[in-house]
Amino acid sequence: MLVTRIKEYREAAGMKQSDLAEKVGVRRETIVHLENGRYNPSLKMAFDIAKVFGVTVEELFSFTE
Repeated sequence: MLVTRIKEYREAAGMKQSDLAEKVGVRRETIVHLENGRYNPSLKMAFDIAKVFGVTVEELFSFTE
């Protein structure tokens, strides 16, 4: 299972889901699904989101069994 810290970083940055979606070039619904663990991002999207927050992909996403 993919675990994400997107919501944590987004809220710390004072961003709305729509703000992050715009920066990454996706729909707000995509961010909603990512934050709720219902969608796994492409590698490019994962890197794009990490870049917005200035963190590594590994800091933003992890896998659990």
